[in-house]
Amino acid sequence: MPTIDILLPGFAVDTDQGYPAFCGVFLVRGPDATGRARNVLVDAAHVGRRPFLWDALAAHGLTAADIDTVVLTHAHWDHVQNIDLFPHATLVLHGDERRYAHTPHANDWATPAWTGLLLEQLPVREVADGERIIPGVEVIALPGHSPGSIGVVVDTDAGRATITGDALHFAYVARTRRNPLVFWDADAAARSIDRALAVSDVIYPGHDRPFRLTRDGAVDYLADFSLTLTGLRPDTPGLTFADGTSRPVWTMPGIQDQRGLYEKNADEIARRISRVPRVVRPSGPPPAGPATG
Repeated sequence: MPTIDILLPGFAVDTDQGYPAFCGVFLVRGPDATGRARNVLVDAAHVGRRPFLWDALAAHGLTAADIDTVVLTHAHWDHVQNIDLFPHATLVLHGDERRYAHTPHANDWATPAWTGLLLEQLPVREVADGERIIPGVEVIALPGHSPGSIGVVVDTDAGRATITGDALHFAYVARTRRNPLVFWDADAAARSIDRALAVSDVIYPGHDRPFRLTRDGAVDYLADFSLTLTGLRPDTPGLTFADGTSRPVWTMPGIQDQRGLYEKNADEIARRISRVPRVVRPSGPPPAGPATG
């Protein structure tokens, strides 16, 4: 059976000065149809976590060159920036997400204008609902948070586990059934939450610990919380803590125009994709010594 390991945990940490945006990064391992072992990375995190991603791979006996497939649940900045680390990988994402990333809405701060160019750094395989990545690992369409959000459903020894990306950011969303951050379609996002929960025994959310729901609908976390803050002390003047058990629902201004603009620009988007050269980077070991910013 395929397995899931957490390489980097997701955290529901925000500030009033910006978003650290620590998404979960997952390693799915299993044989392909020929029996060959495959290493599938689901989401890649942002560059601030790059040294930690190297270390996590090494702890599992791997280097970036051992990853043959990188699946993006969606193309937001905090999930995609490290894809260039994997020179031998095929990039897997939904076709709608790929095309939108080349002409994102001006108000979409999670999809900067350079996102489309970044995606083309690797050979791309576009996927749709129900497609198999390897036996026991398939794509589930979960649109709404973004136009082409997907999840990865893995048949494990412990049951069906779904890596949801930000179709389901946090465990509490399993109870509210509302996505707190919507860039495409709020109603579709709500339906995607319901769908992910309906097919899953275990959820690996985009920015939280894996969990399952009890019979009475309570959240049962399957991993401990562990996070160390540096550079601050609990008694630092000006440091305060706000209730983060839930978040208000935010819907991008101009969202009602999204679908029409996307369809209108379809031909231009296809032309842009066809003209983007792919940059091939040599593989190699990570730099030695402590990371510096």
